[in-house]
This record gives sequence, C-alpha cells and structure tokens, in this order.
Amino acid sequence: MASEAGDVMQGKRRKVVQAVSYEALALLFIVPLAHWVFDSGLLLSGVIGLGVSLIAVSWSMLFNSLFEQWEARQANPQRTVRRRVIHALGFEVGLIAFTTPFIAYGLNIHWWQALLSDLVLMGFYLVYAFIFHWGFDRLFGPPQATLGKPRYGAPQT
Repeated sequence: MASEAGDVMQGKRRKVVQAVSYEALALLFIVPLAHWVFDSGLLLSGVIGLGVSLIAVSWSMLFNSLFEQWEARQANPQRTVRRRVIHALGFEVGLIAFTTPFIAYGLNIHWWQALLSDLVLMGFYLVYAFIFHWGFDRLFGPPQATLGKPRYGAPQT
C-alpha cells in the first residue's frame, strides 16, 4: 500500500490505469449478466458492453479530471466518505445520460427499457465505483490533489 507522496501513481498514467482497470473488471461482471437478462447473444452483449465501456472511459477521464480540479480548490482536499459518495453519484448520473440512448439502439429496445436497465446498472456501479476507487487509492495511493494538508478551520466535505 502506497502511503508516501513518492510512492503513488500520479498524473495521466494514474488516470489511464484507473479508467481501463475499472472498465475491464466491470465487463467481467456485466457482459455475462446482459447476455442472460436480454438473451441477446454473448457477442452482441460484449459489443454493447464494450461500447458502454468506451463511453464510460471517456467520461471517466473527463469527470475525474474535473473532480480532482475541484478537490484541489477545497479548503480540505482530502477524500472523505461523503466526498467519495458525491464522486460516485456525479459520475453515474452523467454517464447514464450518455449510455441510455446507446443501450436502447444497440439492443433494439424502447428508451424506457434502456433507462430502466441503466438505472439497475447504476445501482451496481454506485457500489462498484465506491469500492473500486477506494481500493485503487489504497493500492496506488490517493491522487496528488488530495495529498495537501487541510487548511485551518476548513469544513470537511
């Protein structure tokens, strides 16, 4: 476990490793489940899963960069449980706006069915995102933006 600033993975390398490993691990869960639920064939489920993952990776890179910029400007830049929950919710709500139309088109289902499917997936991903990012930070250390010391009297968010 990384604990000193010199031991942590930072910058673009961190973002790429984080996003790719997050999506690859998620696909191991989601593709077989989608194949079973939609009876869509493993290949189609894999293609849809990969497409959703590519959308998610792109969104992840953008969202995490913006979130870390916001964190760095806070009086207390350290990641608290509350901040991790805000991070996971913000990411998933943004992602659902991009993936629902893709799922509806790819699986040839009504948009409301795709939205319902996306909401169920969001429940999975809320828990998964929290656990994955916490584990990632424990394994590779927190991002540079969160290594600063809290400012005196700063509220924790």
